[in-house]
Amino acid sequence: MLLTLNKVLSADDIAQLRRIIAAGQAADGRLSAGMAAAKVKKNEEMQFSDDQRMQINRLLMTRLGANPNFRNATFPLRVADPIIARYVPGMAYGEHIDDPIMGSGQKFRTDVSMTIFLNDPDDYEGGDLVVETPFGQQKVKLPAGDAVIYPSGSLHQVAEVTGGERLVAVAWIQSMIRDPQRRQILYELNQAREKLLVISPGNSETRHVDHAYINLVRMWAEV
Repeated sequence: MLLTLNKVLSADDIAQLRRIIAAGQAADGRLSAGMAAAKVKKNEEMQFSDDQRMQINRLLMTRLGANPNFRNATFPLRVADPIIARYVPGMAYGEHIDDPIMGSGQKFRTDVSMTIFLNDPDDYEGGDLVVETPFGQQKVKLPAGDAVIYPSGSLHQVAEVTGGERLVAVAWIQSMIRDPQRRQILYELNQAREKLLVISPGNSETRHVDHAYINLVRMWAEV
């Protein structure tokens, strides 16, 4: 499931992040890539002091934790520290799938990939995130503060930036629901469940849907 999350970050959040990013140092993005990805990756990743990194992580994790769509769609067990990636003209990230296991200390499985856009589409030309889905290629280029999530096993790429600067935060999530189809079923069922709990809270059908959702989570979750 490819899902966009609107207004994960506010304008004030973006401004705060941009001030921290401006104080960071750019490094070759290939340094963090796996063997295959390094051959097609051409971008920069921002390096920060421990204090700057902590500020970025705290802000992003707080906003994601408060976002119900993020929680309901990903069932997060572990969320990697975000990477701030920068693309300027001539940079791109060719077709790849994300490494299945990440982490330099505690390892985690990558089930869901996430991109949070830190500047607006008008700020740069090209630079679309292109994800292969069962319905064909999906191109994603969202307003600042919006995010997109998709299964980490999906083939995807970042098209070449031909003008301006593309700035994003990227992260990976280990989900309590490993299978992407099961995550989608639970997300869609929960949308119906939450609506029924509002409009028909005492209805027997509402209770059945509520109990089915809860027990499917119990059946499929890995913690």
